[in-house]
Amino acid sequence: MAGLFELFVDAQSYVRFRLTAPDGTVMAVSRAFDDKSAAVAGIAAVREYAGMGHIADLCPADRSNPAPPHSESGQPAQAYRSVPAGETATRNRALRGDATRLPWSGAA
Repeated sequence: MAGLFELFVDAQSYVRFRLTAPDGTVMAVSRAFDDKSAAVAGIAAVREYAGMGHIADLCPADRSNPAPPHSESGQPAQAYRSVPAGETATRNRALRGDATRLPWSGAA
């Protein structure tokens, strides 16, 4: 079963959408949109770009001593590392498997 995009109005009266998993877990929440048609266009963009999107691994190699997320200049502390095309499906399966074992219940 596929996830569900839910349109809603936030506390500041902006339109947002959230992507929920089949079990109801909130997987992502959008930015604020001025109107419903802009939010629907945002959903279309997510569907277009995320299907086979590349993965940029920004995690430090040594997880026991992580680097700060940004340098003093405000730039990311690490450069983007691209996953080779042949490894994408394997990496996606591994990430999906890890996500099902995480202790948290979703995005806020």
